[in-house]
Amino acid sequence: MDVYKKTEAALRAREQHLEQLIDTVPAMIWSMTEKGHPAYLNKRIMEVTGATRETIMAPDGSLSLKKMIHPNFLDLAEQTFAKSVATGAPYNIKYLQRRADGAYRWTETRAEALRDETGKIVRWYGVSVDIHDLIVTQTELHLRKQELTRLVDLVPSHIWRLTPAGEPNFFNRRFIDFLGLDESDLETSRTERYAAALNAAIHPDDAVRLWAELKHCLLTGLPFSMRYRLRRHDGVYRWMDGRAEPLRDEDGSIIQWHGLSHDIDDQLRGEEALRESERSLRQLVETLPALIYCAAPNGEPIYRSEKLREFLGFGLGDKDEDGRTRLAGTLEAIIHPDDLPDVKEKYGLSLATGSPYAMKHRLRRADGVFRWVETRTAAMRNGEGEIVQWNGISFEIEDQVRAQEALTLTQERLARAAQAASLAELSASIAHEVNQPLAAVVANSHACQRWLTLDPPNLERAQKTVERIIRDANSAAAVVGRVRALFRQTVEARSLCRLDAILHEARDLMLEEASRRRIRIEIDIEAGLPPLALDRIQIQQVLVNLIRNGLEAMEPTQHRALHIRCARTGDLLRTEVRDTGVGIDVPDKVFEPFFSTKSNGMGMGLAISRTIIESHGGRLWAENNQPSGATFVFTLPVETKADHDR
Repeated sequence: MDVYKKTEAALRAREQHLEQLIDTVPAMIWSMTEKGHPAYLNKRIMEVTGATRETIMAPDGSLSLKKMIHPNFLDLAEQTFAKSVATGAPYNIKYLQRRADGAYRWTETRAEALRDETGKIVRWYGVSVDIHDLIVTQTELHLRKQELTRLVDLVPSHIWRLTPAGEPNFFNRRFIDFLGLDESDLETSRTERYAAALNAAIHPDDAVRLWAELKHCLLTGLPFSMRYRLRRHDGVYRWMDGRAEPLRDEDGSIIQWHGLSHDIDDQLRGEEALRESERSLRQLVETLPALIYCAAPNGEPIYRSEKLREFLGFGLGDKDEDGRTRLAGTLEAIIHPDDLPDVKEKYGLSLATGSPYAMKHRLRRADGVFRWVETRTAAMRNGEGEIVQWNGISFEIEDQVRAQEALTLTQERLARAAQAASLAELSASIAHEVNQPLAAVVANSHACQRWLTLDPPNLERAQKTVERIIRDANSAAAVVGRVRALFRQTVEARSLCRLDAILHEARDLMLEEASRRRIRIEIDIEAGLPPLALDRIQIQQVLVNLIRNGLEAMEPTQHRALHIRCARTGDLLRTEVRDTGVGIDVPDKVFEPFFSTKSNGMGMGLAISRTIIESHGGRLWAENNQPSGATFVFTLPVETKADHDR
């Protein structure tokens, strides 16, 4: 009995020790019967979850996990445990377990069956471990990994990784898509697929150089940097800027190589386009037939075109001297001494105000000869309106200046010739206008002589003829005076006159000639015409000239009537002399000096008539009639003023 009692006490002490051990183990330990009914919960599981053997037992004695497991995992946990009890397979599940404070934490539960010598299950023993922090950490790491993966895949570059031996073992999504890799190919390893795709993508002209450089970097550990071409999945080669650096461990050994290839094809094409544009612009500047230069905001020269350098015979810094600016030295070396003060003044004003500069001056050529140039300079500004550079251009105008001098000399000679021609025109005008009254004087003299030679002499008729001679002589003198006044552009002898009276006087003067030619003169004058400030003799001279031309034009025709009409049109008095002759081929040209449609005409009558009308502020022109004849029309303003500027 003593031995029995000692053995029993030892067993109880051992059982107590095991219970203490189980209760103090940092894990939730439990056991189930062979049928899966709750049998035991250690102290820790009851403290953590607040559950007891009674709370997890259904009325029929089976396991009930409703109060311990999150609803989302309840069905999975019960089905998994039922399957293990039925099959005897180990039980393993991760789920959210409800704690005593109502919070849910991730828990991993494992259970295995205890069997007897025959293999029959006699008890299930399980342990539940809190893995919440581990799950949260793994979740965070997974999210960070996903984020980094997305970041690596979304970076607008091709990211890759090599082993220390140079074997590719990672391409980002953008690089995979660029190469057109098929990731569904599982027969070959990723490294083999990446290596084969990379070998096929490198441009043949760049392959030898690229592999040699990469091999050198792998051997020496130096960073890799190179530009090369890669073939895209569509067969197009694109320029890449590839860079890679080694990742080392604490001992300095290379663990792997991380590389990046940036697509610079568009950049290189843009740079090439810019270089081509620059070359084109430079060629344009250098081939322009002009001298081009640039200056800093303070006017200091910073660029000269090749043509300007050749013209001057020296470069930018060749005239630099201590104590004097480059601008001052340059201006003194190239500008003619007589032009230098004006150039400095105007250029200085442009630099001070920012206004454009333009000037003609003489520029010293490389051979020492001064040539006339026209220089223009304007400021180039930035977005804020500040001057960043002055751009200038000079055109050589030596030939233009010489041509202008020759032109000026020619104009002076032409002016002298025009004066001589004017004198001849004046002489012809006087001869033309005086011819009519002088012819009348001669005719009347012969008539007077006939009256006096009669037997007996007819003194009365002779007296009247002498009066006509005096009248015609005075008329000739007046014509000479008026023509001279006309060409002196004076307004002498103008007074208020009635145009209808002048029309009747002109008709009376031409009646004898009209009767001789058997032509009828008809006058239609509007009543109440206002008086005008006119030179009576000059206007009468115009009317006589137009009437005579009309009479002569109707000489070969059957309809012999000359119509004269005068009426007011607005602020003008309009006078028309209409004939029924053959018309005029060139209505505008008949007013040119010395142009005549008559075989014995001088071509001055209409030219003088237009000059007279225009000197009175009016207009004179000709129109052809339908079906035949011509009309000469002139207008005079109601308030006539002499045109002193003609």
